[in-house]
Amino acid sequence: MYGIIVLGLTLLGVIISWWIERENYEKQLDKLKIRIYVNGIRGKSTVTRLIAGVLREAGIQTLAKTTGSAAMVILPNGDEMPIQRRSSATIMELFNIAKRYLKKETEAIVFETMALFPANQTASQELLVRGNINVITNVREDHQDVMGESLEEIADTMSLIIPNDGVVITAEDRPHLRERLAKNAAARGSRMVYADPASVTEKDLAGFNYLSFRENISIGLAVAEILGIPRATAMRGMWNARPDIGVVNIQRTTWKDKEIVWIPLFAVNDRESTIISVDALKPYYHQNATRIGILNNRYDRADRAMRFANIAAKDLNFDYWITFGAYETQVTDEMLKLGVPRERIINMGFSVNPTLEQIFDVIAGLIEGEQGVLIGLVNIHTPQAELLLEYFHHRPDSPVHVHEGEAWKHYRPRMEQVKERMIGHLAERD
Repeated sequence: MYGIIVLGLTLLGVIISWWIERENYEKQLDKLKIRIYVNGIRGKSTVTRLIAGVLREAGIQTLAKTTGSAAMVILPNGDEMPIQRRSSATIMELFNIAKRYLKKETEAIVFETMALFPANQTASQELLVRGNINVITNVREDHQDVMGESLEEIADTMSLIIPNDGVVITAEDRPHLRERLAKNAAARGSRMVYADPASVTEKDLAGFNYLSFRENISIGLAVAEILGIPRATAMRGMWNARPDIGVVNIQRTTWKDKEIVWIPLFAVNDRESTIISVDALKPYYHQNATRIGILNNRYDRADRAMRFANIAAKDLNFDYWITFGAYETQVTDEMLKLGVPRERIINMGFSVNPTLEQIFDVIAGLIEGEQGVLIGLVNIHTPQAELLLEYFHHRPDSPVHVHEGEAWKHYRPRMEQVKERMIGHLAERD
């Protein structure tokens, strides 16, 4: 009986403690006039950074958090803190970040969603962020196993973060999906704002030193307009915002008298965004350049590997394909079935485990003229891709931003851990 009483009192204490912590957290949120929650399939990390840049430039004390290629907390002065995780990421990270970094002087938060499952989308908005100006960047085919098979179902799932009596902003370009989002917003007493990419000028784009998309920039401008921030201030804030580690930085190197244009599109992992991105890159290399694609496949992304084998064969007119990482036989067989000639597919993943020099030798040998463009797709982490990433990271034309400093030092061990897990997994299979 004594043990039951102690257990009951302990449980009661935990409940009271949790209730007090919850009350304090909600009071902190209520003090913030601007709470922006960023959802969507593509561009979430970049849009989060751009919006935070707009607010900072306007003098608004803003705390931001990204979840993308390298999860970061972005402080009101623009400094960045890498998020250290001891286990898999959960939506409670939003609560912990806010609890740790929110200060009395904080006026706004801009958080990127971590939620995929419908229940988590609802909980993260209603309990953890309570955004009042929320964003759905776009609707694309990805995460169909949890978000819905059709684009309409995916739009409905992401609509679960639409605030009550607030605003939702989207740059989705298909009218029928925008109408669906607008209908879902109206059901919650909110209005939908279309961030029109046509509002972004060539001059706006020229201010960025990495590949930028009008859709992402237009969302930052829409936020600025809602909050009464001058357009010039908004653009200056977005130009000054540090890019995510997953953005596309275009670099060049020469190997055996062949110029190689390196374009890592590893963070783009759905069909539509891949086609759009590849098309947007055409101005960055010669028309007659040899186009070489890398299919960079992680062992824990089998479905994505096969999906991209189809995209490569059906949608992208590249001269050659190089496979990195796992599933080389399966991917090659699928592409052969779809009509890609065998001599156009070069396996250089775990079946070879090449050195950096061997990779470059093969690439240079494939380039028929003076220039080749090397485009990385599917995933970021394989040992072969990381050899290239490491090489270009230390090139003179590597962008100098936060990832050169403390954040990169913390990110590097995570890359190594992924590499070790992949090698260990393959060893077990063999």
